[in-house]
Amino acid sequence: MSFTPYADEASALQIGDLTIENRLNRVALFGSLDLTRDKAGLQHAKTLRDLLAAVVTELERPGTELPEATKTASIDTVKNPFG
Repeated sequence: MSFTPYADEASALQIGDLTIENRLNRVALFGSLDLTRDKAGLQHAKTLRDLLAAVVTELERPGTELPEATKTASIDTVKNPFG
């Protein structure tokens, strides 16, 4: 796995139908992932475990001062001009 949490605004990782996107202030997960009781499920579970361990390691890195909460930009919804 070559995914460094919080390192950039471009990298992404796919595990089954689960997408993990990197940002400088967050790691976003969306989609779904079935951890089936087979070799594929085991591999998906290990990849997810390693990803989450990397996130926790980065968040707990000595000298890192974490805010209580990170604000994300609000998204405005506009009417579709084409329909």
